[in-house]
Amino acid sequence: MTTLEKAERPSLSVSHALFAVTIFASAGLVFMVQPMVAKLVLPLLGGSPSVWNTSIAFFQTALLAGYGYAHLLQRIASIRTQALVHIAALLLAALTLPLHVSGVFGEPRSEHPSLWLLGVLTMSIGAPFAVLSATAPLVQAWHARTLHAETGAEPYVLYAASNLGSLLALLAYPVVIEPLATLRNQTVGWSVGYGTFILLMGGLAMAVSRARSVLAETARTEAGPAPTWPQRLVWIALAAIPSSLMLGVTTHLTTDVASAPFIWVVPLALYLGTFIIAFSEKPLISQRTTLFLHAAALAACAALLPFKHLHLLLQVFVHLAAFFLTALMCHQALVARRPNPAHLTEFYLWMSFGGVVGGSFNAFVAPVIFNNVWEYPLVLALACLARPGWGPIAPWRWAIFLVGAAGTLLAPIMVGLFGLEGPMGLWIRLALGLAAVLAFASRERTIVFFGMIVMLSVSAEVVGDRVDVRKSWRSFFGVVRQSEMPVPGMKGQVRMLSHGTTLHGAQAQHPDYDCRPLVYYAPETPIGQVFTRGYAGTKPLRIGAVGLGTGAVAAYTRPGDHLTFFEIDPMVIAISTDKTHFSYITTCASGVIDFVLGDARLTLAKQPNDNFDVLLIDAFSSDAVPAHLLTVEAVKGYLAKLKPDGVLILHLSNRNLELRSPAMAVAEAAGGFAVIQRHDAAEDSPPLWESTEDAILITKTLKAIEPYEADPRWKPTDPTATRPWTDDYMNLIGALYAQIKERWTWLP
Repeated sequence: MTTLEKAERPSLSVSHALFAVTIFASAGLVFMVQPMVAKLVLPLLGGSPSVWNTSIAFFQTALLAGYGYAHLLQRIASIRTQALVHIAALLLAALTLPLHVSGVFGEPRSEHPSLWLLGVLTMSIGAPFAVLSATAPLVQAWHARTLHAETGAEPYVLYAASNLGSLLALLAYPVVIEPLATLRNQTVGWSVGYGTFILLMGGLAMAVSRARSVLAETARTEAGPAPTWPQRLVWIALAAIPSSLMLGVTTHLTTDVASAPFIWVVPLALYLGTFIIAFSEKPLISQRTTLFLHAAALAACAALLPFKHLHLLLQVFVHLAAFFLTALMCHQALVARRPNPAHLTEFYLWMSFGGVVGGSFNAFVAPVIFNNVWEYPLVLALACLARPGWGPIAPWRWAIFLVGAAGTLLAPIMVGLFGLEGPMGLWIRLALGLAAVLAFASRERTIVFFGMIVMLSVSAEVVGDRVDVRKSWRSFFGVVRQSEMPVPGMKGQVRMLSHGTTLHGAQAQHPDYDCRPLVYYAPETPIGQVFTRGYAGTKPLRIGAVGLGTGAVAAYTRPGDHLTFFEIDPMVIAISTDKTHFSYITTCASGVIDFVLGDARLTLAKQPNDNFDVLLIDAFSSDAVPAHLLTVEAVKGYLAKLKPDGVLILHLSNRNLELRSPAMAVAEAAGGFAVIQRHDAAEDSPPLWESTEDAILITKTLKAIEPYEADPRWKPTDPTATRPWTDDYMNLIGALYAQIKERWTWLP
């Protein structure tokens, strides 16, 4: 090689590092913007697993648009021209900055919230997100036409750098960025980062533009045949399965296992981790090891999935392990089928399309066709078909299948004959365990393993926890279940309404107790104390309640009272007003009851000022805490709606977040007067008679709070414990840590 030739070639170390840094930076910006936009949208739509699923489906679609743009750009022969076009696209997309929520679509409607959310996300962040998303395939294509053509360096490994940037940004947001920066500073900072990235992209574009054109021509001549449609369909399927499972396992965990803040981070982080491992030059986990572990995890998950009363950590571990190994298996299979780098952008295009297919199925199709989270076990079983091992099946493998099938059939038959209680319950579970072991043993032949997993899943569902769920409904806002349990202290059955893993109300079925508010709303609780004190007078009361549940507070109304429920989910209104389910509203209420549909922050703002005697905000005990209802701006709005002697009640009970400290700080910052109560249910009370709960009372005049200050059950507040939350600043990770610290006193 002559000195002149060496001078013409770019420095490999610098050039390769520049490729990796550019991809890393773009991925970090892409994954940092997602939670920021979610926070911007939160005050308009509230929180639920479906909001997250719909947002993920949007971002996957925007990613597909970016990958499609990168693929079309490859039709331009000159890398220099491609670079100029891409820089121009980045600059045009920058015209939509700084980040904000577009008002083009107005306020959301509860009837079609997913369509509203998709439209708002498209107008607010669609262009910058799509153009940024194009960076990974585009830069890898430039790498393929320069360094790969010159040295044979593998461009696909850059995708690992892309996902590493995504993972670090995802983890940094709730832990570092959200607690330390206001939302305004976050959006401004992201916009500055976007501008800096344009400069970085320009530097890379200048570097690749200097590459000798002969390298590009060499790459084209060695491209080989174009991918076939069977290959493309396999790419789509292998990408769709992990995408669907990521949303499926998140919804399952939040609905049936243990909802907790940031739980969505874990499956998404594992999803990104599988890309990092699969696309690495030297994968941390080999494909053979993945297949072995996947078979074990999937068999265990299929057998244990319906048993919701197992140890919490065991359930979470099994589900996340099955998801991680399934996603890794599919992504390693994708890498094994990757085409020549000349077809790299097409490969990523179809892979992205598969992600959209999987995400859209969970976000838009499953909530319509299923009344429970059936998409999760369904896709888990279908993932078996992605395993290798489609050869002839030896007779001894069929013998294993038949023995395993007998075990899966025997278990539900034994349950029907003997039930799960008593000594037979152990043998029934052993039969399921044997079937799981035999399913694992049949892992070498795909169709046998698939058949075993399907039969094991069905059998376990029949044998699983016999929870007395009478009805189940599903909407955009989640899965709601009606169940019953016998309570001798209330002379019979008590009917309950649960949203995910959270109880949202209960009603006794015996006539002696059917109009008595239970659990959070019992007369002994802080909420009940406020209502019984208010009803000691003679004047009719104007009441507002955010969060409907079973409608238990309606039982407190007297003739002349007027109660308005503010509820975001129309399905809950339909359930609570149907006396075949709950009769607090239809039978027990004596006052006028009406409903306002939509997010309470928006709908309450439209109510007249000085309107309510009592305003109850009971939305913080749900699985997805709508923190935008607990900010200084929100509480100022509530207080404006109160009469001078009116009372605002915030029900703060939450098993995951310590909300008392921010609520006390918010009350003072909003200009209110407050007292707080931590109520413990009586040890000798029947189940569901009352509940342990936290509540804070806020008034806008000192005179209105004086009767409660005189009550020893209500204590003074400490507004200095933490920084008050605002629409511009929240610290959920701090509230999570405070709750953990309260349970584990040895923490600092």
